[in-house]
Amino acid sequence: MTQIIPAIAGDGSLYQIEKMEAHRQGALHLAISVFVFDGDEMLVQKRADGKYHCGGMWANACCSHPHWDESAEDAAARRMGEELGASLPLRRIGETTYRADVGAGLWEHERVTIFRGDIARDDLALNLNPDEVSAVRWASVDALRAEVEVDPSQITPWFRIYLERWDSLGIA
Repeated sequence: MTQIIPAIAGDGSLYQIEKMEAHRQGALHLAISVFVFDGDEMLVQKRADGKYHCGGMWANACCSHPHWDESAEDAAARRMGEELGASLPLRRIGETTYRADVGAGLWEHERVTIFRGDIARDDLALNLNPDEVSAVRWASVDALRAEVEVDPSQITPWFRIYLERWDSLGIA
């Protein structure tokens, strides 16, 4: 299915681009990232092996792109449902921009709106979409940083960037 997403032109205006084309070109585009916490531990997902990039790697609870003319808030809620089968209140934390090689000639060059949700893990009903997510677990930032030190290939490039920038992102 072709997905049209908002990309950012040099003058700051938005234009439409097909998602895979944005990744092939490394075009700056809009994205969302959701972090879900139970106390000091966050929910992380292992991307399904069949994902078009970074399959089988661990990432934060949910990452995606808004559709053209979809708000970041609506995209975050939509993708939480589509990936994890979950719904919970999310609050907008801020933004960050990064560029990362995600393999196979694809690039993530994203201006990301970051969201945070807080919930007791026992109260979070999940219904994982196997086309999107193969597993979930809870982990602390320190434990995830230690995993990156041991084997960075198990963590998606953007999640490694988030962990490096953690103190400046305002998520905690």
